Amino acid sequence: MKFGVSTFVTDDGIGPAPLGRALEERGFGSLFLAEHTHIPVARETPWPGGAELPRHYYRTYDPFVALSAAAAVTERLTVATGIALIVQRDPIVLAKEVASLDRVSGGRAVLGVGAGWNREEMRNHGTDPRTRMRLLRERVLAVKELWTKDEAEFHGEFVDFDPVYSYPKPVQDPHPPVLLGGSGPTTFDRVVEFGDGWMPIYGRGTEDLPNQIAELRERAGRRLPVTLFAVPPKAEVIAELEAAGADEILFDLPTAPEDETLRTLDELTKLF
Repeated sequence: MKFGVSTFVTDDGIGPAPLGRALEERGFGSLFLAEHTHIPVARETPWPGGAELPRHYYRTYDPFVALSAAAAVTERLTVATGIALIVQRDPIVLAKEVASLDRVSGGRAVLGVGAGWNREEMRNHGTDPRTRMRLLRERVLAVKELWTKDEAEFHGEFVDFDPVYSYPKPVQDPHPPVLLGGSGPTTFDRVVEFGDGWMPIYGRGTEDLPNQIAELRERAGRRLPVTLFAVPPKAEVIAELEAAGADEILFDLPTAPEDETLRTLDELTKLF
């Protein structure tokens, strides 16, 4: 099983390059970065994690810039989004960003995507929260067309373009994996149709994980990889997830200055 971290890289915590280097030196396999383009001052949507939205949500770097910095100082570390708010991103630009990251990293990019929870944030990007799941589907499909076709085109309800040239193409064949977040009643429909793996948050709809993983793989007809977010740093939880068939677990890494972050990473390495 692979071990990684998920975190928010901000302007007041450890930088992406020293973080990437520290992770690889300690044997971690992956770095997943969250994103928020902005946080509206007039907050309406409840944060799923509690009452008060933490400071780091307001201060995140662009994930692709930060991941490129981490990739430049590492050789093996998977550089991934966890999650990219694809309903707030232009698919043609996104396809180029991820393909560029995949080439810069030598084929180590992973695109973790979701529809997001902050409705006022997505509205500022012109996205209607009521149709965001349909929009998510079309943007993923369009990005895959742009990655894999010399003359790519897409005609959907929300995404519509005639044949275009879009380069660079990714290193990975056929393309970087697209992992879908969520654990709702229709999540597996999306993962099976247009995803390359499942990426739920531990403890949010994952209470029957062994059966859920088995059901997903049976429906897909292949062994789709499963990555778990926010895994508690406990040996018994790790053993439980390994027995359930998970492929990768991600520890939450608090956003903190470099010295504090390195001490936290040293403690986490004792678990694997």
